[in-house]
Amino acid sequence: MKQKSRGFRYWVNLFLAGIMFILLGFIGLIINISYKQTQSYLHPARHHVTGEFLKTNNIQYQNIELTTEDGIKLAAWYTPPKLALSGAEGNGVVILVAHGHADARPADMYALFANHGYGVLAWDFRAHGDSEGDFTSLGYYEVLDVKAALDYALAQPDVKLVGGWGGSMGAVTMIRSAAKYPEIEAIVADSPFSTLEDEFYHRVPFPVLRPLIRFFAESQTGLNLNDVSPVDDVALISPRPVFIIQGMEDGMVPLDSAQLIYDAAGEPKQLWVEPDAIHLGMYSSYPEEYTEKVIGFFEKYLAGK
Repeated sequence: MKQKSRGFRYWVNLFLAGIMFILLGFIGLIINISYKQTQSYLHPARHHVTGEFLKTNNIQYQNIELTTEDGIKLAAWYTPPKLALSGAEGNGVVILVAHGHADARPADMYALFANHGYGVLAWDFRAHGDSEGDFTSLGYYEVLDVKAALDYALAQPDVKLVGGWGGSMGAVTMIRSAAKYPEIEAIVADSPFSTLEDEFYHRVPFPVLRPLIRFFAESQTGLNLNDVSPVDDVALISPRPVFIIQGMEDGMVPLDSAQLIYDAAGEPKQLWVEPDAIHLGMYSSYPEEYTEKVIGFFEKYLAGK
């Protein structure tokens, strides 16, 4: 018996089935990539600090634990102002030091302030380092972490004033915190993004991934990208001073971020940009100038009060 030949419709259906199979595979790949990318943002790899750098540089510090208003415990370091440490005349100022996304307490900045007689309090943000927390919100719930640090600092003896330094996500959080808590008297914001939405589009350049990443992130955190917008918050800090810093080789945040935030801020305000520094690279690229400008800023507005 002669086998019946396959007709045109058969080959059309086979072709369409193949196209459908490829399309479903592509959709599955997009979902998988989007989900994993979202998890890398919300659950960054944890980096743990030991304090060896501080010990090597003869900086006295205490390991402390902070508790936020929503019950999250944060690992932290605290060094009292010079007056409380040695009995010598000191400025009574504590600088809150807030690190960036996927980072931990920055020992170099901690040492910078401690070596100039300031008290220093640095902590691992929620979902970072040795702190508790299920996810990071890139500057929204982290304001509660700053509040816990602020409350601790103000409760210590010989502390008269509190300022803040933040880098990257920490800079964003410090702007938002200073806008909310007037007890933060002056801030330095190094390498902030202007809005989380702008940062999202900058960090996710492929349009095909954006809707799902946004959906996964917002559904897991209960937040909207528009909820974190330091460019809208910074004006509330005035008449307290703000110092914005960014290098123009910054590949992590949009290059207009510092200028946008500076333009939106009220007086007094300062802006420092350099053409050849990377993200959070101004201190390593210009250590003497960074020290002079940042310490000078706090001396002008805090130490002299």
